[in-house]
Amino acid sequence: MGRWLEHTVITSIQAPVNQVWHVWSDLEAMPLWMSWIESVKTIDKSATSLPDLTEWTLAANGFRFKWKAQIIERIEAQKLKWVSVGGLPTKGSVRFYSEKENSTSVKLVISYELPKILAPLMEPNILGGMVNKELQANIDRFRDLVESGYPKEKSKN
Repeated sequence: MGRWLEHTVITSIQAPVNQVWHVWSDLEAMPLWMSWIESVKTIDKSATSLPDLTEWTLAANGFRFKWKAQIIERIEAQKLKWVSVGGLPTKGSVRFYSEKENSTSVKLVISYELPKILAPLMEPNILGGMVNKELQANIDRFRDLVESGYPKEKSKN
């Protein structure tokens, strides 16, 4: 057994909650704003008995990890919660809070298990602070993507 570590980041987005939810729900687009995520692929529902299953590839600093994640709770425009299924042990949730008509707060919580020998490196003053900064930069890129109007409407010919 390893040690579970958790990181929480929050951002405020100038967009209605339904728009923010719609952009986040496009899991395969996550590499556009999550720098360490190389790819997210939806697994064909007919190929598995698990609903909402995706395959993730993380690539950072010469390391590459793959795992599958299953959405275990979905409340439209409010919350997604997931857990890994094999591979890198992870779990997390994202919450959407409608602040005003065109303002949404997003809170992302990510947890992962590291072998006990590596866990001390993730203390806040060592690598843990770097992970928090990177996650905050990622969620801020998500904010920028939403506020840019992504996905752009395709022009009709």
